[in-house]
Amino acid sequence: MFEEVKAALKEQLRLGDKEITEASKIKEDLGADSLDILQLLMTIEETYGIRVPDESLAGFETVGDIVKYLESLKG
Repeated sequence: MFEEVKAALKEQLRLGDKEITEASKIKEDLGADSLDILQLLMTIEETYGIRVPDESLAGFETVGDIVKYLESLKG
């Protein structure tokens, strides 16, 4: 799951070879703004056929937060 999220981030934010880890902070480390995050989540929703509630979106600070959330849905 991490690799899929990492690939989506690299494409969305045009990060090239930038190092992304689960501990990477989406805004501070990767330079994403609110619109970038919204677009990323829309991509994830389409890819996995899920709906991410706004209150969950607000809690995503790191790449790992997104990965953990998606893994929790797989149950």
